[in-house]
Amino acid sequence: MPYDVVDSHLQVWDPEHVHYPWMDADHLPVTRRLGDVGHDLHEHRVDGVVLVQSADNPADTEHLLFQALCSPRVVGVVGWVPLAHADDASARLDAWRFEPVVGVAHHAAGSGGWLLRPDVSEGLTLLTERRLPLDLPRTTPRMLDEVARVAERHPKLTIVLGHLASPPLAARAAGDTATWDAWVAGVHRVAQAQHVVAKVAGLGRAAGPGWTAADVRPAVDVALEAFGAERLMLGSDWPAALDGHATWSQTWQELCATLDGLDPAAQARLRGGTAVDVYGLPPVPVTP
Repeated sequence: MPYDVVDSHLQVWDPEHVHYPWMDADHLPVTRRLGDVGHDLHEHRVDGVVLVQSADNPADTEHLLFQALCSPRVVGVVGWVPLAHADDASARLDAWRFEPVVGVAHHAAGSGGWLLRPDVSEGLTLLTERRLPLDLPRTTPRMLDEVARVAERHPKLTIVLGHLASPPLAARAAGDTATWDAWVAGVHRVAQAQHVVAKVAGLGRAAGPGWTAADVRPAVDVALEAFGAERLMLGSDWPAALDGHATWSQTWQELCATLDGLDPAAQARLRGGTAVDVYGLPPVPVTP
């Protein structure tokens, strides 16, 4: 049987064993484990989670793979390989060939023009050959043109647009229609490539602390218009999402509330169907 509900973007942090470059004075080292949200996942009937790397280094991916070994709730890992060094990336993927690696993410992709470099293009071709999606968790409005160009160059590479490319919700609320309209146009341009999908995740960073479904619904509506439900998936972005809400449950509840009004088939795609298809997740084990 397939997974009905999948959190497509969840992280775990272990600063004692993994170096996270972004953990600094503003982000004090803190450990976050899958067990911290185990009860919440069960309560909300989440069948599985996709763990996504938080640092561009092999130690973080190894840590995530260990979590997958320890918990049947982890149905896939989006790890890191050095895409700018295709031979090294290939060797790393070979070493993980029996591991549940379902995609590759790269935070350096947030640097302007990085994705268009010839050496990185070789790495993206490798992902295409391995049938692994490219996750772009740090997508910003300024990157949308770059992502569209990458999609044109690699028409068989599945690209996962992270956090809906950080919609400028604050600008919209302040009446800055130009900034909002530019983001809307960029999202629609990227969505023209049918092999680009997007995650409805991380929206609290754009909406601010205590955000509600109503606060982020304008961005979700744009995404639905551009991609359709069949190319969107929900992700909690926990524990980064704790900047907006105190618990995983609060974040998930508000995300699910943005789906109110959609028909059951569309909701099913966002809650799990799209993630299953994009990441090629295995069926849920059936206990005799």
